Amino acid sequence: MSRTTARLATVLLFTALASPVLAQQPTAGPSPEAPAAPRTPPPPASAEARAAADRADALTRSVFWTQEAEISPQDPIAGVKAAQALRELGRYDQSADMAQRVLMVQPANYDAMLEVGRGHIARGQAFYGIQALEKARDARPGDWRPWSLLGTAYEQVRRSADAQAAWAQALAIAPDNPDVLTNMAISAMARGDNAAAEPLLRRAAAQPGASLKVRLNLAMVLGLTGKMGEAEQILRRDLPPEQADSNLAWLNARNAAGGQQAAAAPTRTWGSLQGG
Repeated sequence: MSRTTARLATVLLFTALASPVLAQQPTAGPSPEAPAAPRTPPPPASAEARAAADRADALTRSVFWTQEAEISPQDPIAGVKAAQALRELGRYDQSADMAQRVLMVQPANYDAMLEVGRGHIARGQAFYGIQALEKARDARPGDWRPWSLLGTAYEQVRRSADAQAAWAQALAIAPDNPDVLTNMAISAMARGDNAAAEPLLRRAAAQPGASLKVRLNLAMVLGLTGKMGEAEQILRRDLPPEQADSNLAWLNARNAAGGQQAAAAPTRTWGSLQGG
């Protein structure tokens, strides 16, 4: 997730010393070239171009918003959107770094605090995102998002009691929120507790705002607990045939090796098969 190095060109001007006029002047050499004019950076993109970029895929957005952030380092919107797109591409180090750059310019930028936390959680280094997430929580205690992210971050650094308290507060603010329930379920699966994860994911998948990833995570936990028929129904409904076949093959292989071993790192391996 590289820091921009500012380049400062310094022009040294030397004043020639006056000398007596000689009877015979030497032949003048070629006149020195004038220094090149400083390069003018391109202007930021128009509002129309930015709106079009927001509708593009993650790769296009990452290129566009990273360029915008380079043109205008003081533009927090560009920095946050670049961080989001980089995270979607799996470039977690760059994502966390980009969001941190925004906080250097605007230490109280709420969206950047959340994105710093997401980037560090995604790269498996949640400890480094906790401070930003706690500042976001304190800034807007009525928003469920920092509480939910803090639950995941605390769990990653083995602060399980704090994680459960944070998730409980997130659910108090947004009851049955599918993202919060999914975070809790993934945490349970990482501990090898698929039995605890299943009802959480069933609740999450039943919500109107549940995403495709929620349903696919439910399919995973169902498959890992031996309910392959129900898992296959979800996969066949939500994925193209070849992707459903790949996920079913993954589940069968993990079940053959032992479901608990498969749950040790579910999000990355399963996520790669989901294609996102």
